[in-house]
Amino acid sequence: MAIETIIKSPHKTVIIGPDHPFVIIGERINPTGRKKLAAAMQQGDFSQVRADAVAQVAAGAQILDVNAGLGVANPHEIEPQVITEAIRIVQEVVDVPICIDSSVVPALAAGLKAAWGKPIVNSVTGEEDRLEAVLPLVAERGAAVIAVCNDERGISHDPMVRFEVARKIVERAEAYGIPRADVLIDPLALPIGAVGTAGATLLQLVGMIRDELGCNTTCGASNISFGLPNRRALNAHFLSMAIAVGMPCAITNPLIPEVITAIRAADALIGHDENCAAWIRHQRQLEQIASGGQPTAGGGNRPRRRRHRR
Repeated sequence: MAIETIIKSPHKTVIIGPDHPFVIIGERINPTGRKKLAAAMQQGDFSQVRADAVAQVAAGAQILDVNAGLGVANPHEIEPQVITEAIRIVQEVVDVPICIDSSVVPALAAGLKAAWGKPIVNSVTGEEDRLEAVLPLVAERGAAVIAVCNDERGISHDPMVRFEVARKIVERAEAYGIPRADVLIDPLALPIGAVGTAGATLLQLVGMIRDELGCNTTCGASNISFGLPNRRALNAHFLSMAIAVGMPCAITNPLIPEVITAIRAADALIGHDENCAAWIRHQRQLEQIASGGQPTAGGGNRPRRRRHRR
């Protein structure tokens, strides 16, 4: 039986695995490359975070990535406070699990305190100092973690090197008591415009990781098209190909129609959409939009203010 990664919010359980429909981790709450959002978050204005959370869940995101990378000179002082508030705001308006995204370890620790349920930590690499800093936090909380296939040597273009980094992280995680089911391997989606073999390498690694390590995979899907025209089409086709080889989830933008259509089509074609119900529902939503109507929620909860305890 394929391994299942179970992520939770107070009232919602998301199962990630190659025998289940594809899970969308919404990427929009990320100030990197969004100067207005970064400035607003730094000034304590989280209105756009709130709007992005509601819109992504309505569009079909089952998990939300929350990033507070503001590009400031003192991230260890600023980011823990900002990510705590961002997670609080998100959990007020939607009931979906959280993916805590930061390169700053104190921000990850703060995010783990703020997040309800069972979140994902994004991320840990194969670097020794990162393993020693992040994995104990994950183990103590019983969270899941995204393991990125690079280490002190950087990012290798050799799939076997990346695979061995993945193996190292999985084995180290197990030593901390973190089961393989809770380690999501990111084989790294590099821009194909810069690295022509990047797409093929990732697709190869998805199968190897599933078959030889018994882990689920994920990636930042939008990276694959960086710097190229018509990124929406490239991202959509890439996701359908990744689903076909067994990738069960990715961090992507659910607000892009081409992306959602590709995911719904892939789920239907691969047999993960019983009676093609999600595909039919998606087509009806597209018809509503075309006729000027308001689409119904694309798989998420209806947004409302919430008060929960962990």
